[in-house]
Amino acid sequence: MALRIRLARLGAKKRPFYRIVVADSQAKRDGRFIDIVGHYDPLPDPHKLTLKTELIQQWISKGAVPTDTVKSLLKKKPS
Repeated sequence: MALRIRLARLGAKKRPFYRIVVADSQAKRDGRFIDIVGHYDPLPDPHKLTLKTELIQQWISKGAVPTDTVKSLLKKKPS
């Protein structure tokens, strides 16, 4: 089972809100996930980003691979 750290979309039409989740790479975008490791709200200026950095590091050490979008969000958030 290949694990990915990726975004799962929530919110109404034209009002997106995302969860950053750990999921199997075969699962649907908004489908089954294993753990929630953060939230991302792109609409407010500046955007709101909350991350559970310890949990993300644990999942990466277990072999989870972040998507390109999540990688860019991790770089934006100061450690």
